[in-house]
Amino acid sequence: MNEGRPTKAKWWRSRPEAADTAPAHGTEPDSRHPADTTPAHPAEPDSPDLADTAPAHRTEPDSPHPAASSDPHSPHPAAPAREADGTGGFPAGATTLAEGASVHGTAPKAPVGGIPAQGGTPFDAVPPPLVPEPEPESSGSPDPMSPMSELLDGAASTAPGGSAEPVEDVTPDPWRNYDPWAAPGSARNNGRLDRSGAFQQNGVAVPTVAQRRGRARKALVLGAVALALVSGGVGGAVGAYLERNGGLRDIELPQAAKEAPGRAPDSVAGIAAHALPSVVTLHVHGSEEDGTGTGFVLDAEGHILTNNHVIEPAGGTGTITVTFSGGESARARVVGHDSGYDLAVVKVSGVHGLAPMPLGNSDSVQVGDPVVAIGAPFDLANTVTSGIISAKERPITAGGDKGDGTDVSYVDALQTDAPINPGNSGGPLLDSRARVIGINSAIRSADSGSDLETGQAGSIGLGFAIPVNQAKRVAEELINTGRATHPVIGVTLDMNYSGDGARVGTKAAGGGAPVTAGGPGARAGIRAGDVITEVDGTRVHSGEELIVKTRAHRPGDHLRLTVRRGGADRKVTLVLGSADGD
Repeated sequence: MNEGRPTKAKWWRSRPEAADTAPAHGTEPDSRHPADTTPAHPAEPDSPDLADTAPAHRTEPDSPHPAASSDPHSPHPAAPAREADGTGGFPAGATTLAEGASVHGTAPKAPVGGIPAQGGTPFDAVPPPLVPEPEPESSGSPDPMSPMSELLDGAASTAPGGSAEPVEDVTPDPWRNYDPWAAPGSARNNGRLDRSGAFQQNGVAVPTVAQRRGRARKALVLGAVALALVSGGVGGAVGAYLERNGGLRDIELPQAAKEAPGRAPDSVAGIAAHALPSVVTLHVHGSEEDGTGTGFVLDAEGHILTNNHVIEPAGGTGTITVTFSGGESARARVVGHDSGYDLAVVKVSGVHGLAPMPLGNSDSVQVGDPVVAIGAPFDLANTVTSGIISAKERPITAGGDKGDGTDVSYVDALQTDAPINPGNSGGPLLDSRARVIGINSAIRSADSGSDLETGQAGSIGLGFAIPVNQAKRVAEELINTGRATHPVIGVTLDMNYSGDGARVGTKAAGGGAPVTAGGPGARAGIRAGDVITEVDGTRVHSGEELIVKTRAHRPGDHLRLTVRRGGADRKVTLVLGSADGD
């Protein structure tokens, strides 16, 4: 005890054996800040321990360390005590504190051996009642316990000499500054009033209204962004699922509105619509084989034109059934047929409303003209295909199964790339005005078969049709007489000749003369061994080609021939004769 001498403030850490006492009125409870520059209250005579229990409110103005400790291990040793004045070292008006007593804003001393007070009110202590202190008498200088506003605002106290003494700058201790009952804005920070709000127990200020609103806005923005991201992801996943699985309802695909059924007359659809009612399918049943083919109506009397090889399986005892495009069926009989032209006519009876197929002119056809083929390939009735005329006057032969040449047909054919298959035989080949320009008869298939019934490999774009001009003449003869006539030159050809042209044989079949006496050839001066190289200015390279060119004409027509004899060519003209067909 240094009675009568002011001392430096002592922290409880240097006196663990004694409990700290509350600071004097005007300081925050348990503040670690050093005492202000106002003088301490003088101790009463009956308070010998006041110097040890109450920190002074003034420090040495020239002290380099704001709060020197009396702890011998402290880096700031206590400064020498001043000499006591006549009042014992305490200014007049100081209040004495009895042992264990508490003043407003202080806490009672902790018992010896217990946990020393932390410089403030414990968390579980009941705050003492607030007792106003009497106003100190004015002495012309600032009272050491002057109004709190000056201290809380951080104003420096004025020393008796009139000079301001600095406030000790000590690092604040949140635990010593905390006052749970303090009003917002009353906490101190280094001796200055902190208007940000009361300190929390962790030393952090309570957020202001603006700060709380700002944090709420940030939380809302972040929440909105997170919600948008989650919603986008969920929406994308749901959309992908619905797209893959067709959604939650039945799929209804877009579709064009129904259009008018009419088509341009020269289109494939227009041609087919006009021609189909005149096309029929033939089912032939014979004693040894059956066959299927196609035909078309020639007149209202029920005559139907088709190929000879289509009706041939029926023979003399078989049956032929005709089925029209509308599904009606009728029995048919053979009117006439000719194997040399591969044409036949059958007739149905008792059928009304027949639509005859109009006939065109095959001599007017040009290479490249569009064509449409209709038939029943592989018994698929009313099949429509299209293409162009690939070539004209293509000499072909078909048949010849008998081996004696009597069943061989010679055709100066139209070639087309319209798909034609077995079952198309006898069907019409139509021009752009739905008129017949040919009768589909043969194909060249990959297995080298040329007949529609034997070449079963199908179409490779090489189809052949009998020109309608030739078919018209033969059909008329078959309907009118039951037989067709063949134009002839009156000579026998050497079919084994391998040179260029058609050579007249040296003898006829059975040993007769190769040139018929009195016939067209004999009258034109043709002899045995002559080689015919041209017909009407067109080269011929074989006997088959000469026959084809001849049968493309009618009996009585004039032919201009080029004949080579002994290395010299000569021109001759003859009139075609007539021979009955089979």
